[in-house]
Amino acid sequence: MRRFNKKAVAFIVSMFTVVAIEAQQVVKLWEGVPPVSNELTGDEIIPNDKSFISNVSVPTLTVYLPEKNIRTGMAVVICPGGGYSGLAIDHEGVMVAQWLNKEGIAAFILKYRMPNKHKEIPLSDAQQAIRHVRSHAADYGVNASKIGICGFSAGGHLAATASTHFTTSGISSRPDFSILFYPVITMSVATHGGSRSNLLGDNPSPEEIHMFSNEKQVNTNTPPAILLLSDDDRVVVPANSIAYYEALKRNDIPAAIYIFPTGGHGWGFRENYAYYKQMTELLSAWLKGV
Repeated sequence: MRRFNKKAVAFIVSMFTVVAIEAQQVVKLWEGVPPVSNELTGDEIIPNDKSFISNVSVPTLTVYLPEKNIRTGMAVVICPGGGYSGLAIDHEGVMVAQWLNKEGIAAFILKYRMPNKHKEIPLSDAQQAIRHVRSHAADYGVNASKIGICGFSAGGHLAATASTHFTTSGISSRPDFSILFYPVITMSVATHGGSRSNLLGDNPSPEEIHMFSNEKQVNTNTPPAILLLSDDDRVVVPANSIAYYEALKRNDIPAAIYIFPTGGHGWGFRENYAYYKQMTELLSAWLKGV
């Protein structure tokens, strides 16, 4: 479990709890018990290298803010991947946040709860995260209309779900843009079987498959997106990203897709990825144009 600085000051803002830790904050999304339980028991499981967290039942946001003199006003909620069984919190979380900060963008790593076949749980955490950042935009030095979401693999499915299933009443949970790395998009034929089973169960209904196949949920209100993936990905095949991109274009939504020749699946923001330089340059340019 994460150890907080003894001098950290806990306080309640609205319905959220914010714990200040030196230059960062860890935000507990739900005050008290979340509205729906994923029915997981026991502590979170964290290996010695802290690269992958499983058995997640307490959702939080870890806040990374850029230096004031380079702030752009943009913010990104980051959803690490892990097949809806855990979170690759290092190369699909911390490294991403650090890169975004160098770009002047505030970053919020979402430690979302594992669904454990309760399909609504990850989405409710992602929506709550966006509402939190939006409602505290001034505190974080961000523009409430420049809050995006980023996701990797199953976290990419969550980011795409948040981009196609949102509410605008009250504090809007709609992201203003999305960044999708080798995302699971569909729950149909081209899906990642483990992600679908962990989210929807072993025998999902046709209605559930349709609802969580995000290429079928795109409409004219879906936010702009950039998709980045590898042509040789055999874990989450490129057909996922292509289907989402095509759906965006059918609805005249601004979008970009970059398919790198090699890399397979799960490279995240590791600097030893063969196309890291090209990938980050393309992403940086796209973000400046959002």
